[in-house]
Amino acid sequence: MVLEKSKKLPSSGWRSKGTVEKLLESIALETDYLNRPIKLMEVCGTHTMTLHRYGLKPQLEEVGVEMISGPGCPVCITPDYYHEAIINLLAEKNNIIVCTFGDMTRVPTRKGSLQTFVPKEGSKIKIVYSPEEALEIARENPEKEVIFFGAGFETTIPAITFTVKRAYQEKLKNYSILAAFWLIPPALEALINSKELAISGFIYPGHVSAIIGEQPYAFVARKYGLPGAIAGFEPTDILLGVLSVAGQLRRKKPEVDNVYRRVVRAEGNPEALSLMDEMLEEADVDWRGLGIIPKSGLKLKSAYSQFDATRRYGLKLAPVKIIASGCRCGDVLKGLITPRDCPLFGRSCRPDSPKGPCMVSYEGACLIEFKYSSGVAK
Repeated sequence: MVLEKSKKLPSSGWRSKGTVEKLLESIALETDYLNRPIKLMEVCGTHTMTLHRYGLKPQLEEVGVEMISGPGCPVCITPDYYHEAIINLLAEKNNIIVCTFGDMTRVPTRKGSLQTFVPKEGSKIKIVYSPEEALEIARENPEKEVIFFGAGFETTIPAITFTVKRAYQEKLKNYSILAAFWLIPPALEALINSKELAISGFIYPGHVSAIIGEQPYAFVARKYGLPGAIAGFEPTDILLGVLSVAGQLRRKKPEVDNVYRRVVRAEGNPEALSLMDEMLEEADVDWRGLGIIPKSGLKLKSAYSQFDATRRYGLKLAPVKIIASGCRCGDVLKGLITPRDCPLFGRSCRPDSPKGPCMVSYEGACLIEFKYSSGVAK
């Protein structure tokens, strides 16, 4: 098998061209036995990036495996009204510093983006690289109200939550968070129950799994009979996951296979899970494209409510009427269409003029498609 689109693959290591070829051949044997193509969802945006960066998607299609992107981008699935609530707050109050990650500032909404918005005099937006940096800004600016606006899955939730614990211990009065905390397993169940997409199985996210372990995915195999594999982020990691899922389909024995054992333990990260259990509680939250999913998010428990920006400032986080723009980011997140199926992709929607968050975030399927393809709509 010739890897025409994998010129960047070296001769050894986790990106070994020879190993990739052998794995693709093994996958082909499994799909030949099944005598049908299979459709797998890679849940994590970083998996999507690896698939595109190394040209694996077309090679997998050649051996009977279609890979589709899922809701694996926390920036993408955060509804616009979270951003608009922060914009409204910055327009009304001074002496506020809103800290957030860079891609969060570029999400377009009806009110513009945090990057283009001009806050009220005395307030500002600060791009940070970690939640801890936001906490340090609060320490250094006691006269300012500091809010960390963070969207994340189980991967980043513990780190953001830890800043609240530190603020609580230090009795910091000027720090709070606007948390857009999302949980992957309930979203998977919502996708399955929607019955809009005939998924053969899942490639589970390695980063999230390093926190939650294997058990939270067990219901997918037990209840719905769908196979899955936890995979890392190198080309061979993903192909090992695909091979595992294809083998489970052939044997008709779905399970949660962990092919990323060098990082992911069966029990996950007990310390991180303990912190989340101590300080957070489940909530019904709204996902872009998927709607409100029961118990699919987390919020601070009442004991830490003084650090909840929503409560502190009376922020209104409620669905609003969406103005039709033609952007189909929600359908991309559900796996119903590819980025190129959106009429705006590569035309009016580009990295320098995004019409939706899927063209903004580094884990967004549209930005990844644009970056690793010609970027021109077909």
